[in-house]
Amino acid sequence: MKIYNKLLSHFGIQYWWPAETKYEVVIGAIITQNISWKNVEKALNNLKNEDLIDEKRILKINTEKLKELIKPAGFYNIKAERLKNITKYIVDNYKTTDELAKTEKDTNILRNELLNIKGVGKETADSILLYALDRKIFVVDAYTRRIFSRYGIINKDMDYDEIRLIFEDNIIPSLNIYKEYHALIVELGKNYCKKKNPLCNTCPLNLYCRKLFNKFY
Repeated sequence: MKIYNKLLSHFGIQYWWPAETKYEVVIGAIITQNISWKNVEKALNNLKNEDLIDEKRILKINTEKLKELIKPAGFYNIKAERLKNITKYIVDNYKTTDELAKTEKDTNILRNELLNIKGVGKETADSILLYALDRKIFVVDAYTRRIFSRYGIINKDMDYDEIRLIFEDNIIPSLNIYKEYHALIVELGKNYCKKKNPLCNTCPLNLYCRKLFNKFY
């Protein structure tokens, strides 16, 4: 928890995921794949302007129109299909995302249901579980792999669930901490622990980083 506390002290509370509804979190989790959040916001605003942050309306809208609206998020052909797929799953099985969030199904069962949807991988599924459905599951992304492999805590080529369980086994199992920790890792990755030319000397975690002291780069 030392790393978490240091990041929290440096960046402050992030209040993730930025969304007005649970279904908006789902949409964001789908269209943020391989793109910056700034472009995701543009796509979300397009959907909001058309009053489309609604499961049934997304299913009814013409796919070509949907592609045009989410175009700022890139890979819009694939993402439109994925958004339709996950929305159909929600409507067919739970009617709304709010009702999905109320289900008493075990988290692993829900996770498997999400992973069975075409186009939904582990990071996307876990983001939905954590931020939309309030399930205690740690989200692993590219920033997590980069940062914690540089610290020597993980191997960047480890299996996704191996990394996830390392976190879940070593931090307080708190929904708020899981949410904030992932958000703080993203901030660190964007601002300091960059893929190229990391700002090690000014990084708030430079005392933890073997990359700084052992000159691995």
